[in-house]
Amino acid sequence: MDTAEVVQKVVFDSGEAAAMVEELRASYRSGKTMSYEWRVSQLQKLEKVTEFHEQEIVEALRSDLSKPEFEAFVQEIGMLKSSCKLAIKQLKSWMKPVKAKTSITTFPSSAEIVSEPLGVVLIISAWNYPFLLSLDPVVGAIAAGNAVVLKPSELAPATSSLLAKLLGEYMDSSSVRVVEGAVAETSALLEQKWDKICYTGNGRVGRIVMASAAKHLTPVLLELGGKSPVVVDSGINLQVASRRIIVGKWGCNNGQACISPDYILTTKDFASKLVDALKSELENFYGKNPLQSKDLSRIVNSNHYARLTKLLDEDKVSGKVIHGGERDTSNLRIAPTILLDVPQDSLIMQEEIFGPLLPIITVDKIEDSFDLITSGTKPLAAYLFTNNQKLKDHFVRNISAGGLVINDTTIHLAVPSLPFGGVGESGMGAYHGKFSFEAFSHKKAVVYRGFSGDASVRYPPYTKGKLSLLKALVGGSLLGIIRALFGWSKA
Repeated sequence: MDTAEVVQKVVFDSGEAAAMVEELRASYRSGKTMSYEWRVSQLQKLEKVTEFHEQEIVEALRSDLSKPEFEAFVQEIGMLKSSCKLAIKQLKSWMKPVKAKTSITTFPSSAEIVSEPLGVVLIISAWNYPFLLSLDPVVGAIAAGNAVVLKPSELAPATSSLLAKLLGEYMDSSSVRVVEGAVAETSALLEQKWDKICYTGNGRVGRIVMASAAKHLTPVLLELGGKSPVVVDSGINLQVASRRIIVGKWGCNNGQACISPDYILTTKDFASKLVDALKSELENFYGKNPLQSKDLSRIVNSNHYARLTKLLDEDKVSGKVIHGGERDTSNLRIAPTILLDVPQDSLIMQEEIFGPLLPIITVDKIEDSFDLITSGTKPLAAYLFTNNQKLKDHFVRNISAGGLVINDTTIHLAVPSLPFGGVGESGMGAYHGKFSFEAFSHKKAVVYRGFSGDASVRYPPYTKGKLSLLKALVGGSLLGIIRALFGWSKA
């Protein structure tokens, strides 16, 4: 009787991870990743991935999240393509050393700041934007001249598999690798010494990543999240505001986005008008039966679906639903849902929602909303809709968040000249555009001197005259310098 051949999957453990990192370090030490030619060639290949495999990427995102093709292109493929184009165009200027001023204490000398790569970096990606959030940090890491390991999220398996396939085909495998897997594989990677770790996800795992990095004194870039508020003032164009809130919430992966509006703050007097406008525009966008809409993503998996239904079914919350709430468990779909005046101590107000539920909290005066925001942890984003300039100024001056937008939501992510990152519990470090290059670079200080102009004042034996001269130099007093040079005492 023939014995069936059992093909076992190769285990990626700590030993495998260590061997891979050592191979990448050898490649990095050879200097190949530091050249402009290597960097730009790899960026061009990443751009080709977006050009030649657009439909495959769309299909993978549809498989993982039922993500609409429009969102897949605009929010993932198109943004990565723009990121590649910008890096390719600007790379020479980013790499160029920056001249720095020197002082009289080092005269004669010149100085510059040289950007050098960190070495071998690890990028751990998220499931909600599994294409963009995997490769956008890779763009910065490669532009800066690093060797890279990408760990895509196992919760988006189709995209993870596609990334492994495409990067294996297009990228230089001696310096760019993809590791698929779940907790075991990520743990094996985190046991290794890296020169930087970039993690996108939640605060719980962020703490695990940071603790692992601390063992090797490895710096981290953490893109986390939080409860991003939307403050809505009266006296605005309510239709436009409602549309922009909706597209920032449900038009971004059905609320499964780190910068999506988490809750709304408005006055008691204005709440009913806002609710009516939101209801009207939701029906315009997604129809009378949004569970059937092809323009809404599904919930990523059953665990997250259960988490969201738990938030919705809590006794103190379930009676607060004023719109939506319909569910389709078999297809992991929840309709856009609005809740009014849920208690502050409810689960839905204690954790990041990350889904299609939107509570509205009312206050007596719009200024009271700022106290509510500042009483919690610092969010990744905060939004304000108003025509009141004083309110805008107060918001920008007093609300600490990763990013702010006035009279819109989420669009700061699409501005490449702005850093994208959190503050406090919403993350640390930032990237996008040139900030991505800088996030994966070390700014090396360099001073150049010749052998002329050697001042004996810096050498022993130390005398009162030398000390007087140095004090005058530090103080910047021309008269003091003259006195010290001629040995004159103060009058």
